[in-house]
Amino acid sequence: MAGTSLRKNKRRAMSDINVVPYIDVMLVLLVIFMVTAPMVNPGVVNLPTVGGAKVQSLPPVFLTIDANENVIVKKDGDPTQTLNKFELGAFARSQAEKSADQPIVIAADKSIKYETVMEVMSKLKENGVKRVGLAVKTQ
Repeated sequence: MAGTSLRKNKRRAMSDINVVPYIDVMLVLLVIFMVTAPMVNPGVVNLPTVGGAKVQSLPPVFLTIDANENVIVKKDGDPTQTLNKFELGAFARSQAEKSADQPIVIAADKSIKYETVMEVMSKLKENGVKRVGLAVKTQ
């Protein structure tokens, strides 16, 4: 009986996974990719060419919305007038009558609601201003 129990212990299957072949395969793949990566040409993109861009004839008018939701009009960098929401429509109509292509750039304080900026933009568009942009601060 003692001999049979020794025999069973020797034949017991090993339950561990041998990961050495997987590591070998991964190292071979790593070497292959490292050798072939510099040889791959990403391709050349042919960009279209355009004629010269039009020089902007009119400088933009800046509308600055401060933290109190007052709209300050700046032409050529100098503040010219302060508007409330009711006066903004008349200002936009007068700008559209002078020149419909003159851009208006909105610079808003980051503490005001997004809704306020959208109201100003929609008033400008409703009253005939075609070109409205937003100013942002670059980091």
